[in-house]
Amino acid sequence: MRTLLRLKTRQLISRVFIHPAGLPAPARWRAAPSRPSCSSPPSEDRPRPSMLRHLTTKITATGPIPVAEYMREVLTNPVTGYYVRSNMLGPDGDFITSPEISQIFGELIGVWIISEWMAAGRPRRLQLVELGPGRGSLAADVLRVFGQLRSVVAEASVSLHLVEVSPALSRVQAQNLTADGGQAADSEDEPVYRRGETAGGLPVSWYRCLEDVPAGFSIFVAHEFFDALPIHKFQRTEKGWREVLVDIDPEKPGALRFVVAPSRTLASSTLVQGFKGHRLHDVLDSPGSADLTADVDFSYLRRVAGGGVACLGPVAQRTFLKNMGIDTRMQALLRSCSDASVREQLISSYDLLTNPARMGERFHFFSLLHPSRLAALPPPPPPPAGLKLEKKRSPAPLPVAGFTELSYS
Repeated sequence: MRTLLRLKTRQLISRVFIHPAGLPAPARWRAAPSRPSCSSPPSEDRPRPSMLRHLTTKITATGPIPVAEYMREVLTNPVTGYYVRSNMLGPDGDFITSPEISQIFGELIGVWIISEWMAAGRPRRLQLVELGPGRGSLAADVLRVFGQLRSVVAEASVSLHLVEVSPALSRVQAQNLTADGGQAADSEDEPVYRRGETAGGLPVSWYRCLEDVPAGFSIFVAHEFFDALPIHKFQRTEKGWREVLVDIDPEKPGALRFVVAPSRTLASSTLVQGFKGHRLHDVLDSPGSADLTADVDFSYLRRVAGGGVACLGPVAQRTFLKNMGIDTRMQALLRSCSDASVREQLISSYDLLTNPARMGERFHFFSLLHPSRLAALPPPPPPPAGLKLEKKRSPAPLPVAGFTELSYS
């Protein structure tokens, strides 16, 4: 059974990646420069008075606020939040994500999803749920793989569910994923605030809250999602751990500063960074104009998941993609590509995704599975009479694609 699953996963990779017919047109490939940079218009460099005024009013009324509250306001405030009003992704935005660099990334995720659906016994209903889907590039690439493997997933009812708090991004996603751009709900109180259908007939739904996604067999994808969740920041002092708060800078009108709370707090420190124009950005400068991100504590995610969940990883992005067959895909594309500029883009995007000095070791994959997924296989049937086996092989869990190197063995 273990060998069979490995072969099936390899067959999925082969059917999607080895045949050159899947080579996209040259314009489809987007690669970030080796030294990514982006200059914003002068107006974008000025503080946003509305967000700054909102924060200073809040601090004046209630005192310094936690970093978590600052992040929540700056990123998701319904009026001037960064995610709510901005189209920040891509080479012309503040940062670029792996799905925007190359469609190979999303294709590999699509193969992983189908592989896990098969390992789960091919449920009749398959809900693909993405948290923070960006421009919809990852979902589009995944669904394209589903279309190429239509014969494999034909027995399942597939639907796409997107959890997105940004109205601006949801419109971009609808344009990229649906045939007609989707339709907004009549009332803002409805759990599904936008609906649509892909060109292939798959239903797509948008939600503001994860709790609104209907129950059913689901595979969740959260790419660069946990690092944007609001966090609390702490600093170790001579008197112990103290929480770091955001306050008004009394020496600089219209500016904010970090201060250390005087009361004792039990917690650990973390790191907060800001990104604007593909460069590190002062997180207190021009609130609402830049993305905020924090290093993910995977050990904390393990503890929160508890004993009822099987956790795999984290493994480096380079390791995961190579285990999933990115080298096989690249070789197939390069063999069938004669355009020098496209070949250069392919090689550049591959290097950006896998180079240890770039995204290869900086980004990680982490999976949470039902414990039964890693349960040992049942013992094999007894051998025919008269046949003696020299050594009994103990039952082994099924391999999980990406976290295990797959081979034809």
